[in-house]
Amino acid sequence: MRWITTPFQVLYSIYAFLVFVLLLLLLMPFFFLASFFGRIKGGNMFYRLCSFWADAWLLLIGIRSNTIHVSTPTEERPCIFVANHISYLDIPMLVKVIREPIRVLGKAEMARIPIFGFVYRNAVVMVDRSSPEKRAKSVDILKKYLGKGISIFIFPEGTFNETDEPLKSFYDGAFRIALETNTPIQPLIFPDTVKRLHYRSVFSFTPGRCRAVFLPMVPAASYEGKSVTELKELVFEEMEQALTRFNK
Repeated sequence: MRWITTPFQVLYSIYAFLVFVLLLLLLMPFFFLASFFGRIKGGNMFYRLCSFWADAWLLLIGIRSNTIHVSTPTEERPCIFVANHISYLDIPMLVKVIREPIRVLGKAEMARIPIFGFVYRNAVVMVDRSSPEKRAKSVDILKKYLGKGISIFIFPEGTFNETDEPLKSFYDGAFRIALETNTPIQPLIFPDTVKRLHYRSVFSFTPGRCRAVFLPMVPAASYEGKSVTELKELVFEEMEQALTRFNK
């Protein structure tokens, strides 16, 4: 079905994009300085700058983030954050609500965007899915960050969920890493990002509430005897039920 936008959405989307770019340009000197501090310290600085960027941008475009914890938050770190993926707004939301330096697994193609690509290359672990060897290299990098006590973030769906279901099928990656490194998984969902910015049109922006819901952590101790498939299904069901519940 064709996605229909209103004149207000088009104007608002242009405004949101211009503010996004303006903030990026204002922060570029600080990103440039952070690039001299290495992959660990410099990467953490990049993440904090991205969080400030998201804070300012969402405020200026009228999107109110609301963080919900459905159980008592745990401080067990490092962990593997996983979330549903259905909008370009998912990335700003994740750096808005996860208030600690992490490393995000992201598509290599995004690094080609002028100016933004410099920030992207330094802020995320890029995955090139063109070959198993390149995918394996990205996984090894993520494991190294976990070994240094830095949490990671993966969208287990891989790409936007363009189905009529709450979630599309998960890839094994996040769950295989969890089992191999004995690292807990922290699921969260973004029920509203697609309502604020639909994946079918960059001109579909609307201001309003945008929730981030942290679900109960899946501790590493509960992995005993589980296969990758079983762990993946456990997290999938938890996230699917939550999305259905929060989208009623």
